[in-house]
Amino acid sequence: MIGLANIGAAATETVEASGGHHAGLILTLFVMLAAAKLCAELFTRLKQPAVAGEILAGVLIGPHVLNWASPNEVSNILAEIGVIFLLFSVGMETKPAAILRVGRSAAIVALLGVVVPIAGGYVFMRGFGASTIQALFIGTAMAATSVGITARVLSGMGQLGSESARIVLGAAVIDDILGLLVLAAVASAAQGELNYVAIGTTAALALAFVGIVGLLLAPGLTKAAPYFGRLRLDNEFFIIAIVLCLGLALAAASIGVAAIIGAFLAGLALAEAAEKQHDVHQQIRGITEFLVPFFLVNIGMQLNLSVFTELGTIGLALGMTAVAVATKLLGCGVGALNLGRRGALQVGMGMVPRGEVGIVVAQIGLAVGVVDDRLFGAVLFMAVATTLIAPPFLRPLYSR
Repeated sequence: MIGLANIGAAATETVEASGGHHAGLILTLFVMLAAAKLCAELFTRLKQPAVAGEILAGVLIGPHVLNWASPNEVSNILAEIGVIFLLFSVGMETKPAAILRVGRSAAIVALLGVVVPIAGGYVFMRGFGASTIQALFIGTAMAATSVGITARVLSGMGQLGSESARIVLGAAVIDDILGLLVLAAVASAAQGELNYVAIGTTAALALAFVGIVGLLLAPGLTKAAPYFGRLRLDNEFFIIAIVLCLGLALAAASIGVAAIIGAFLAGLALAEAAEKQHDVHQQIRGITEFLVPFFLVNIGMQLNLSVFTELGTIGLALGMTAVAVATKLLGCGVGALNLGRRGALQVGMGMVPRGEVGIVVAQIGLAVGVVDDRLFGAVLFMAVATTLIAPPFLRPLYSR
């Protein structure tokens, strides 16, 4: 390992010394993509989810193990675009009517999936001696859900059309809005005062955004689709799809909702219109296959193993992970009991990954001075661990 690390470091120095900042960047992206696909191949042969292999690839090549690659501005941007197109692709395979049919169940799952983890995280952290505001921040990080990981696994298994998958996707949209409001409230409290006007405005904008896309844009695009062929552009449907995806992702981000929710809703709005557009699905799939590995590897590269040199931090991280898994399984599983025991477990485990969403919450806590490096390291471990834990359990839960 040491020899390979030296080779990797020497190669990077050589490339940069020869005038190639861009070449050095390309080398980093090459290492990330190649490592992701090699580990994905290995895990697939071992009958494990490729997602887990791609995240572990990030841990291995990252700055805290082999140091072959480090997160940078470009890799972060590619990761963000990757998960945007992943959720857009998932949305295109999910018809709005299918989500509406499970709306009530999804709402219950989302509500319990936020309340139970926040309560569990708060009680756990208070037991560890954390302050009230620290405990609330950690609870909020535990309430987050990174549906991109689950969507990737379910898409690979061809299970996006199952009722439990539709509940997970619908709950993810509601979960994001609820989590956003809780985060806004906790962040305001950390700074000394709750801004009720800002929180209420954000809630109203988020609900209006979802309503406009679902009730107006989706049927409008379905009716307009036959006229797209009159455009003189090559691949006109694909171009319209890309513009809509990025446009709604931007609109969502501008009102404080995660960009991936806007991308998912864009795909949802195009689902009916794109039903017979097989070329579009292939083109979008090609983009996701290229970009999504950067999203997964980037998560793994952010895990700093050096914070776990103290037994207390290790115990905190492991306990936090156990509470994070148990509270999502309990809260979301109870909300989906109408699907039976197996269906409830599918939904509960599908909502377990925290991924980049939990990391973002911890970063906000670090920025406002509530979360210290030790707590941030533990949350980072929890976010990566829950992301790795879910995929191996989802496969047998969906196997007949």
